[in-house]
Amino acid sequence: MVRTRFAPSPTGYLHIGGVRTALFNWLFTRRHGGQFILRIDDTDQQRHVEEALRPILDGLRWLGVEWDEGPDVGGPYAPYYQSQRLEFYQKAVQRLLEVGAAYRDYARPEEIQAEREAAQREKRPFVYSRRWMAETAEDARRFESQGRQAVVRLKMPREGTLVIDDLIRGRVEFDWSQEQDHVIQRADGTCLYHLASVVDDYEFRITHVIRAEEHLSNTPRQVFIAQALGYPLPQYAHLPFVAEPGSRVKLSKRKLDKYLKNKEFAERVEHGRRIAARLGLATELEVFNPVVVDFYRQVGYLPEAIVNYLALLGWSLDDKTEMFTREELIRHFSLEGVNKAPASFDPQKLWAFQDRYMRAVPMEKKIELVLPYLEKVGWVSAPASAAVRQKVAQILQAAGDRIKTAGDILDYGYFFTPDDRLEYEPGAIEKRLRAPGVADRLRRFAQQLAQVEPFEPAMLERMMHDFVMAEGIKLGDIIHAVRAAVTGTTVGLGMFDALAILGRESCLARIERALQYAV
Repeated sequence: MVRTRFAPSPTGYLHIGGVRTALFNWLFTRRHGGQFILRIDDTDQQRHVEEALRPILDGLRWLGVEWDEGPDVGGPYAPYYQSQRLEFYQKAVQRLLEVGAAYRDYARPEEIQAEREAAQREKRPFVYSRRWMAETAEDARRFESQGRQAVVRLKMPREGTLVIDDLIRGRVEFDWSQEQDHVIQRADGTCLYHLASVVDDYEFRITHVIRAEEHLSNTPRQVFIAQALGYPLPQYAHLPFVAEPGSRVKLSKRKLDKYLKNKEFAERVEHGRRIAARLGLATELEVFNPVVVDFYRQVGYLPEAIVNYLALLGWSLDDKTEMFTREELIRHFSLEGVNKAPASFDPQKLWAFQDRYMRAVPMEKKIELVLPYLEKVGWVSAPASAAVRQKVAQILQAAGDRIKTAGDILDYGYFFTPDDRLEYEPGAIEKRLRAPGVADRLRRFAQQLAQVEPFEPAMLERMMHDFVMAEGIKLGDIIHAVRAAVTGTTVGLGMFDALAILGRESCLARIERALQYAV
């Protein structure tokens, strides 16, 4: 039975790279009919962010990356929070001490630092002298009488080579002499990630550890712990990291100022901010961050598009296939298809996937996608009436591929605004409504508009054509003023579609109201 795990720390929103790691674990597990476990690595209580856990769980579920065991679902190896598993780690520490694979160290931080600085001055690798290692109970009492407190360190080998067969990187060798005596338990008794991770991987029966390549350097100490405790080793697979746009540098949540110099990245951020602002959400980049998955959930991307794009960040089936259903990804995914080189995150490529997927969404589903956004801003009530659904369908049909994310429906608020509350953009007033002759022209146009039958796009277009001919003017002399009058904006859907969706009564009321600005 293949068993994999994804083990995020609840210290912030879920990073795109972390989501990709979770997805690869999930795809590998589903292909082999195994079980995918979600474990929360919250050993570092100082960094724990309680409110960050829910977006992690919600984000994975939104993407369809469901776990078989873990938070909210339980399982035979519960609990799945490391902060609740301290007894397991304490037993492991005691066993490592008993077999001589670890020791209690009473060195003060400044003493360790002094040894490290001495090695730097002498231009040699730093290797701890173990001067304050307590080999006996008498040693421990002596050090404690000096007011010292002990941590527990691994007693790493000082010679030889570790060889592992990584499922992505092949044969990887580590020189034991380059490894430090890593701390596995603090003076306050809490245990560190490296020990906890190894113990939990064993206790949860994990068969494959598929993780980001920055953990490759952690592998020797974790293998040492596992072997000292008599655990069978899982198979390791270290994924290439997700890089910055057009770069081979790791993508970071903290470098957004740099990324915003990328035109495509900046466009996606501005698009998301516009939607977030209309929803009343925080738009500061620390919160509304396009390097975290929650950004795309709030803006209204399709999870299918995100999954398809992320699957191609470091993996490929061949040199031409890009579009995959979830079932096809499960059927084709393999670690053999994962590259060793970093995969550059391309926001424009993701946008292209979103566009393709959104175009393919049936109208009824598209209505269901956008209605929650209209409800959040109070433009429609839930459940939506048949009349509201029909209006939304008309807007979506007229907008076509302008609606690239579900949140884009908020660009068309003027269809849901009461006629007497329509707001006019300053540019619409100055440029379109206050131009010479516009007021009288709008009055005459309204008279014609009141008589159009049926009030449909084709007839409205014919009427406007006839009006232009009768007035002896250009189309631009009236159509822009009409748009400003009925929508309050200077851009939007096709004018005749917009008029038909608003309906005769609203159009006439809005033109009448706009005339007060056309002076």
